[in-house]
Amino acid sequence: MLLRGIVLLSLAAMDGAWLPAQDAPQGPLAPPPEHHVTRVGNVAEPEAPPSLPETEIIKHFSEKEDEYILSRTRYTYRKTIRIQEFGPDGQPSGEFVLVTQPGRDADGKLFEKVVERPRSTLPHLFLRSEDIEGLQRIPAFPLTSNQLAKYDLKYLGKEQVDEIDCYIFQAKPKMVERVRAYFDGIVWVDVKYLEVVKTYGKWVTDQGDMHPVADLPFSLFETYRENVDGKYWFPNYSRSDGTLNLKGQEIPVRLVIKWTDFKPVQGAPQAAVPPAPATTAKP
Repeated sequence: MLLRGIVLLSLAAMDGAWLPAQDAPQGPLAPPPEHHVTRVGNVAEPEAPPSLPETEIIKHFSEKEDEYILSRTRYTYRKTIRIQEFGPDGQPSGEFVLVTQPGRDADGKLFEKVVERPRSTLPHLFLRSEDIEGLQRIPAFPLTSNQLAKYDLKYLGKEQVDEIDCYIFQAKPKMVERVRAYFDGIVWVDVKYLEVVKTYGKWVTDQGDMHPVADLPFSLFETYRENVDGKYWFPNYSRSDGTLNLKGQEIPVRLVIKWTDFKPVQGAPQAAVPPAPATTAKP
């Protein structure tokens, strides 16, 4: 109970830094829906590792992040982006849905291609696929080994994510920049396998908090991961809530991103790990 209080206080401190009081989520914005995290594998689980120094835990999970950022380029998947408005009754009053999957251009560079025509029933907002292109610039793996020197990492304790025992670390950028955004949040690390299974946080520059979706109040993201092929933890569910002030109306809004149908790509190139996995800030 004490640990949970520490984590909640840490998250509350982050909330206070990015959301004015009048913009606090309310009404239907409950905790994330069911999300079951399970490990899938075809080998027996090893014995729990011995207690490790914090520096060793950080070193292990950051090296896993290096592996996963490379491995995900060798998979295809379906990404569904859903933005919802909520009415006074707390029920969804409309939504915008965009479905993409990774592709490669003539030079072999990865990009997200739209595979279903965007559709919208939002009563107040008009969105196009290019309005949410900032989501493509958010790194899926923020704490790779070549980024650790730019962060202060503080151990908070242990907690369970579904059935998985986790170490909890708070990550704070040592300094912020104008042209690059850095992760400010909390990561949950599997105690047994020393890999990140969940993150909660935002991206910050010297201009303040990043809002990846243009003109919408989404900055804090809670992201869960899925174990793929018994080897890799890839993000598969991310959510952000906020309140939009539009013509004097306080409209609760929600963004949910889901990654599904992970499949290995035959003959995928062995791409190098990107040197600086931090999102590019808006001008």
